[in-house]
Amino acid sequence: MRYLVPIIVLLAIVGGLGGVKFRQIQTLLHAGEMAQKMGPPPEVVGTAVAAEDAWEGTISAVGTVAAVRGVAVSNESPGVVTAIRFESGQVVRAGQVLVELDTSVERAQLASAEARRQLAEVGAGRSRALAEREATSKAQLDADEAQLKTSSADFGALKAQIDRKTVRAPFAGRLGIRTVNLGQYLQPGTAVTVLESLGSVYVDFTVPQQYLNEVKVGTPVRVALASAAAGGGGGALDGVIGAVDPTVDATTRSIKLRASVPNNKDRLRPGMFVTVEVVRGEKRKVVTAPATAIVHASYGDSVFVVEDAPVGEGGARKPGKIARQQFVRVGAARGDFVAIVDGVKAGQELVTAGAFKLRNGSGVVINNDIKPKASLQPNVENL
Repeated sequence: MRYLVPIIVLLAIVGGLGGVKFRQIQTLLHAGEMAQKMGPPPEVVGTAVAAEDAWEGTISAVGTVAAVRGVAVSNESPGVVTAIRFESGQVVRAGQVLVELDTSVERAQLASAEARRQLAEVGAGRSRALAEREATSKAQLDADEAQLKTSSADFGALKAQIDRKTVRAPFAGRLGIRTVNLGQYLQPGTAVTVLESLGSVYVDFTVPQQYLNEVKVGTPVRVALASAAAGGGGGALDGVIGAVDPTVDATTRSIKLRASVPNNKDRLRPGMFVTVEVVRGEKRKVVTAPATAIVHASYGDSVFVVEDAPVGEGGARKPGKIARQQFVRVGAARGDFVAIVDGVKAGQELVTAGAFKLRNGSGVVINNDIKPKASLQPNVENL
């Protein structure tokens, strides 16, 4: 009998604990059912409204800047460098002396040839005077005239040889880095520096073959540096197509084009990578949206359209907004915007920030306080 009371008390305690635990489990199960009905919490996103705009038709490509005239300046004759008349990066005029090679031997030979030429000229003049009085033979006159021509030719050859040991700028332009030093022996054809012309430059680029009928000589183009950091801003440069390659590349099925572009403020340098837009002339209406609204995936591009929550049971509309995934076809790009060819209409609200964390039907809360501002002509600062 004395054991019965403790057993009853123990059973009462166990039963009470079991009841408490049962109620806790029921509460958790009920909360889970409610959460399942309500769905996941809404995500905070930034949005923008798709707009209709008139865009000029263009063909986009990438190109490489090439000099209108560019050469590696080199010497024609061998010799030792005795004078350097330029600095790296200097702007020079046509015919300006750049490098002088040692000509001491040739100048000594030139003095000797000059003496022989003068002697031959005196002899030929004397023979002409005697021939007029018929005091000398015709053969002697011919010999003296031939001697004068030979000595004059020798003098001219030595003078030309001396001139060839002076390296001059073939045209006006900007020099590159100097690659020779005083006292250095140069073999014929040794590069002294490079020379690039100033003013206009060429931009070489390619477009697909289907645009062959739209790219004619004289078609306007716009050229922009690939990054604002490289060019320091300043906007695009206008030019025209100057040449169209007559053949289509058999591997890429593309056409090679060359545009002539004024090099304002020397912004373009040979070898630079640039973006090119061939202006097609006509304007067409397009639906535009910030490029950040596009979700790229292997199965296609899509956007998230913000809509009111669907109608629930009993005809009542649930509060809040949802994001519906919509597949789209993307067209050309302009700055921070892209043209949406199919899938979106003007006036629809699209998610532009936070789309990566959404799925079809996700609840959203819109907060546009900190979203980045899109521009057709962005100018990113070089930090």
